[in-house]
Amino acid sequence: MPDQIERALRRLKAQLPRGVSLPGEDGYAAATAIWAKQVGPTPRAVVHCRTTEDVQLAIRTARDCGLPLSVRGGGHHCAGLALCAGIVIDLSGMNRVSVNADHRSAIISGGARAADVAAVTDPLRVAAVTGTCSAVGMAGLTLGGGYGPLIGRFGLALDNLLAAEVVLADGRVVVADEANEAELFWALRGGGGNFGVVTAMRCRLHDVPSIRSGMLVYPFAEARAVLRRSADIAASSPEDLTVEFACIGGPDGKPIVIVLPTWCGAPADGEARVAPFLKLGTLLAGKLEAISYGTLLTLYDPYIVNGRRVFMDTCWLSALDNANIDVFVEAMDSAASAQCALVTHEFKGAASRVPAEATAFGLRRDHVVVEIFATFVDRLDKEEEQWHRQWPRATRQAFAPTALPGGYPNFLLADDADRVAKSYGPNGGRLIAAKRHYDPNNVFRSAIPLPFDC
Repeated sequence: MPDQIERALRRLKAQLPRGVSLPGEDGYAAATAIWAKQVGPTPRAVVHCRTTEDVQLAIRTARDCGLPLSVRGGGHHCAGLALCAGIVIDLSGMNRVSVNADHRSAIISGGARAADVAAVTDPLRVAAVTGTCSAVGMAGLTLGGGYGPLIGRFGLALDNLLAAEVVLADGRVVVADEANEAELFWALRGGGGNFGVVTAMRCRLHDVPSIRSGMLVYPFAEARAVLRRSADIAASSPEDLTVEFACIGGPDGKPIVIVLPTWCGAPADGEARVAPFLKLGTLLAGKLEAISYGTLLTLYDPYIVNGRRVFMDTCWLSALDNANIDVFVEAMDSAASAQCALVTHEFKGAASRVPAEATAFGLRRDHVVVEIFATFVDRLDKEEEQWHRQWPRATRQAFAPTALPGGYPNFLLADDADRVAKSYGPNGGRLIAAKRHYDPNNVFRSAIPLPFDC
């Protein structure tokens, strides 16, 4: 079998002379040094796809050899699912974005990142619903959910998916939308890349001439007061305002509190709506101003460094109340290092009004998702690494008394089957039926976990 695999990979490389990176070759290190850095066996090959036919060829090779298959949709995956020990389909070269003539939708290729989309849509004063970071791949974000600063007004990224071109496990290329392959279209919106490789999406665009936002930095010593005041303001704010919080290590290694309010409603109302966030405490840095959507997406970029290892966990909270704020502060007090962080994203408004059965995404009520990161370099001793491994889990357990069942599937791992099942709730059975229909041999088993116990 090893000889058969080697022959198949050499044949694949011959068919795609500049499209396959193998271990030890130029380009392989860069292709696999993404965020988060892989732990364990490295890919046997990275296939840099430029066309749908390249994707079909890569799938066929992986299927024929019985190799694991994963998809890197241009950006990163903080739970590490973009890379596997077999063949990685790298779509980053397929990053074209084209806006329809009426500016109501855009065709986004499977490897386009949020930055690629904003570069095209910003000049037109429209926006797609994205995540918070410019380097996030749009396909993976959209298929798994897509929390972001426009969520209150326009919903999740997946709520704005209109159609998807998909290469299935058997090599067929289909277009899924409300009228064609409707069950696949339903499953894609929340079930992630479990059904095939999405090589292009048609996504809804929205009129967003400008936003008012900025990253405000407050001292960690005032964390409880800052977070409580922010949460109170956010709780009574209109849907056009979203607020993200972060507790993270500052430039000097000491923790800081970041508050990132974003107003996407009428520009004339923006300054008044965000002004209260400037008076939460002792403002150390930052300002709130009218900026482009693309500029907003770059604000977190300094905190995402390719090639670093990450241990992470996640949970859903019904609200950021006093008890949960206490957990935030206590967790950062006991952080394994300055590279540990807690980040929140809101779920509200338009996202909460979508019926639970309309898409595969399971939780359709107001809530807050918490990302728990312990980021580090490889130069840690075993004790320090173990400490970084344990901190995210311990922090999530500290939230458990008030947490909602399950968690954001884009951040969960396959070894947490109970939480996976609870994340999809009553949609789980239908999702598994779609999986068995479109990928009966589980070729795309490296995608976000599904509730197979349903």
